[in-house]
Amino acid sequence: MTDTVLYEVSDALATITLNRPEAMNALSVEAKVALREAVRSAADDAAVRAILLTAAGDRAFCVGQDLKEHIGLLAADREAGSGQTMSTVREHYNPIVRALAGAAKPVVAAVNGVAAGAGFGFALAADYRIVADTAAFNTSFAGVALTADSGISWTLPRVVGPGRAADLLLFPRSISAQEAYELGIANRLVPAGELRAEAEKVARALAEGPTVAYAALKESVAYGLTHSLEEALEKEDELQTRAGSSEDHAIAVRAFVDKEKPKYLGR
Repeated sequence: MTDTVLYEVSDALATITLNRPEAMNALSVEAKVALREAVRSAADDAAVRAILLTAAGDRAFCVGQDLKEHIGLLAADREAGSGQTMSTVREHYNPIVRALAGAAKPVVAAVNGVAAGAGFGFALAADYRIVADTAAFNTSFAGVALTADSGISWTLPRVVGPGRAADLLLFPRSISAQEAYELGIANRLVPAGELRAEAEKVARALAEGPTVAYAALKESVAYGLTHSLEEALEKEDELQTRAGSSEDHAIAVRAFVDKEKPKYLGR
């Protein structure tokens, strides 16, 4: 990893920190590559049972594409007669979102400031969003004559509904932390000074939880959004069989009977 993205694993929790506070954590090519590799590492590491995605500084979680770098890349494209710059969606954004949303473990986003464009998309790809009361969200894409990417065309309508998503995409504006909470974008709203501690508390609790069950819950919700009730019932049967065969289920049942707190193994 480069220092544009920090990666740390401690007690089964992988913490990924966007680390360009001087640029409001804008996504340079270097940062996108580093973030893609960090998220993939966390998703693929069996020793990691939860992921915390956050950012350095207090102004921004991530303002999306680094437009200062982007201008130069577009100029080089025009000179070369290529469209290489926009391959970033395929090469960077899509793999990042797939790894976050598809990780077989909970992903928590701690949104410390502005989350715009792809930064908004990455936050929505997490399973749970803890948001500082000073943060804000903005789709941004139409404001720079672009369409949605970073999965936001899929995630945003499912969070706020298709009508509200169309409004936020067609007419980009700053969404306050309070409005984000009311819309369901933020799962939990906390004072800015308490964000990191609260996010780590939540993420560590998830890292100590029944990982197989969490993975099944993620899969079942994603499946249910795009399938019929009958198909969803069949999927629940499949996933419940998997969860019921886990060591953690046996541990939980035994702890319940013994009136003790379960100590899960994540398997």
